[in-house]
Amino acid sequence: MEFQKSVPKWATVIALLCLGLAHAHTVIVYPGYRGNNLHTNGTVEEADGLGAASVNGSYIFPYGMMWNYPCGGMPTSTNRTKWPVNGGAVSVQPGWFQGHETAFFYINLGLGTVPPNMSHPMVDPFQIVGPTNEPYPGTFCLPQVPLPANISVSPGDHATIQVVETAKHGAALYNCVDIEFAEPEDVPEVTRDNCFNSSNLQFEFIFTTSSLQASDAIRLPLSQRVLSILPLLLAGLFGYLMM
Repeated sequence: MEFQKSVPKWATVIALLCLGLAHAHTVIVYPGYRGNNLHTNGTVEEADGLGAASVNGSYIFPYGMMWNYPCGGMPTSTNRTKWPVNGGAVSVQPGWFQGHETAFFYINLGLGTVPPNMSHPMVDPFQIVGPTNEPYPGTFCLPQVPLPANISVSPGDHATIQVVETAKHGAALYNCVDIEFAEPEDVPEVTRDNCFNSSNLQFEFIFTTSSLQASDAIRLPLSQRVLSILPLLLAGLFGYLMM
């Protein structure tokens, strides 16, 4: 399923930013993210091989901050973004670093002001296919990411949305946005400027099976098959409508 054509001015802006942030990874365009965790400091030797360490009273991230669970080394933010109580959009720029021609994505929810974990999946994992293994511009948007199953929230509740991107070699990049649930009418509008799908990105589905016989998939209940791909279908439809 190929993404629809993006807004040209965004493609230009993102391309210029990629030149200035060649060692960055993912950016959550909407609803935003905790802050700039797109840098590396210190050395592996100073950290004794750890992903993060305290040296002379300051933290170092020799592998880069985004490699650190749960939110790329960033603390909980005090300035929260309002997000609808019935689910809403999530938009990501995935190609800020080399090695992301293909990548798996996970979107999870952590409940509370300082979530103890991010163990509530919001969508089934999915794969993107980009144009190159070098840094590239492009954005994908899921216009209606639902709340996890059996989770209910009220306006004013706090939570954190976690976006995980796994690179070709299996390592995971973590990025988060701290949200406050609100009624849909109290949430900033989603527009083609903050939520669009680029034509240079594609989706692929991820599945597990003990057999590759097509009949096994066919025997799944229709509702289960449709629900598993609904966010991706909505993304494609959203891109078409925003043309």
